[in-house]
Amino acid sequence: MSGGQSYYEFYRGSSIGTALTDALDELITQGDIPPQLAMRVLQQFDKSLTECLQKGVKNKTTIKGHLATYRLCDDVWTFVIKDPQFKMEGSGTQAETVTAPKVKIVACKSGDAPEGKKSGAKSADFA
Repeated sequence: MSGGQSYYEFYRGSSIGTALTDALDELITQGDIPPQLAMRVLQQFDKSLTECLQKGVKNKTTIKGHLATYRLCDDVWTFVIKDPQFKMEGSGTQAETVTAPKVKIVACKSGDAPEGKKSGAKSADFA
């Protein structure tokens, strides 16, 4: 990782992160790669996905729903929203609405955010 900056590992719980972890576990089990290499791959995955989302996602999303629970622990906000409706607006495209029975949103302060600011990396798990 460049400059000693650390990245959150919660994207490893996504479907692509789980698939990567499973593939790396299989390679380790077969003796094709050492565990240290697998850890470096996962660290690069954390960094690359975070940077991709920060630079590449430009759409605005509005969420409406019932806030079931929320908590703040160690600068990590967790929100559970029941029956959310996501209205996504992109540049030059018609707004699209997506619904789900339940969603968990995790928001963390990014490493480059000044102290006291509420911007950060985000993750969402749909139920």
